[in-house]
Amino acid sequence: MIDLRSDTLTKPTPEMLEAILAAPLGDDDRTHELGRGEDPTVNELEDHAARITGKQAAVLVPSGCMANTAAVLAQVKPGSTLLVDEQQHLMISEKYLFDPVLGRMSPQTYRHDEHGQPNLGDIAAALDAGGIDLICVENSHNYAGGAAITCERLAAIHELAQAHGVPVHMDGARLFNAALALGVDVSELCQHVDTLMFCLSKGLSAPVGSIVCGDQDTILEVRRMRKALGGAMRQAGVIAAPGIYALRHTVERLAEDHANARAFADAIADLERTHIVGDVVTNIVVIDVSDITDDPLAYCERAAERGLIIRPVMKRYIRFVFYRGITREDALNAAAIVRELDAGL
Repeated sequence: MIDLRSDTLTKPTPEMLEAILAAPLGDDDRTHELGRGEDPTVNELEDHAARITGKQAAVLVPSGCMANTAAVLAQVKPGSTLLVDEQQHLMISEKYLFDPVLGRMSPQTYRHDEHGQPNLGDIAAALDAGGIDLICVENSHNYAGGAAITCERLAAIHELAQAHGVPVHMDGARLFNAALALGVDVSELCQHVDTLMFCLSKGLSAPVGSIVCGDQDTILEVRRMRKALGGAMRQAGVIAAPGIYALRHTVERLAEDHANARAFADAIADLERTHIVGDVVTNIVVIDVSDITDDPLAYCERAAERGLIIRPVMKRYIRFVFYRGITREDALNAAAIVRELDAGL
């Protein structure tokens, strides 16, 4: 079976598992100066993450959902209004900030263009109208076909935000995919946002963990929110050690996933009833199958019968995600199955 549901399916490398065995450990929740714990491997990972993103400080959290939630709660209070992309992951799949019992925040949305770039007119209009407490961007943009938001667009958003005294948070779950696709250093993207998170456990292949980066005062508050959300950990060096290896050794390898996604997209580009959403520049391909069927789940079931595991997103779309362990042959075989479904359904 070819499983293209998500890059969360990556497995740690043997070197990552070896790093766990060799990692010096301590109690990460027994905190001291700057709220930091006693696990030296966690501290090493956080220092490295802050350095490569160009931020003052960083904190390790168990998951991407907690990373975004803690980062937002560290900057705005319940009852605040967040300006988010209408298809943003934290708006569609992880709505806990907008839960009436938990986050109690309100969303206001902006659109993105056909290339997945945020609409500056929408953002400017929302800021001019007032009442926005935080702007959230997603890079790469998952449901926009893995679009990479450019440094120029991020800079324009940050300029608008600063003029209105509003901070910007970036959901950078696949930040390194975006930077690699754009051909820029990750710090160039991060300089245009106040806080950001990225996942260690997607294409980077570490088994667990995400990082939040920002200025020192904000990260201190993120640490407090992490504790409140149940994310304080003990000997978390077992998580940090493979994360350190991932950041030092697996970033450039993401280019293989991008190339496989592009090969898959090229192999189905001529289909008349299967439409690719946006530009394929990272490791994600999203297709619109509404000209084939009004039941994307049934489409996925037919694909599974042929050896391809995929899932619908946003009702009428289907997402294909390429990651370490998925080969070029897998990508082309998946494309062949999509071609069969386009002809046969």
